[in-house]
Amino acid sequence: MSVYKSSTGMDENIAAVLCYLFAFLGALAFVLLEKKSRFVLFHALQSIFLFVALMIGHVLAGLIPLLGPPLASLLTLAGIALWIVLIIHAGQGKWLKLPWVGDLALHQARQL
Repeated sequence: MSVYKSSTGMDENIAAVLCYLFAFLGALAFVLLEKKSRFVLFHALQSIFLFVALMIGHVLAGLIPLLGPPLASLLTLAGIALWIVLIIHAGQGKWLKLPWVGDLALHQARQL
């Protein structure tokens, strides 16, 4: 359990898990509300950027005839696997930084 609290009064790790559980909207709420915890802000931003990247990937896969549907299915499975791993790591209080979206989230979290 995390002994640090977020601006919402929740433990940091619980708030970070909620950023992933409620995907885009939950993460957006924490970006708007969080003023104290860089940990929560990082996970909220990473959740948003990952969700957007997956949506863009699905749109692009839909534009590819024949290979698009299997590619979209693989993207969905990868997204679910990432979602589970990120929830577990956030719950354990770990800063699991994904390539590209994690770098962007960390950069933005430092600036806010």
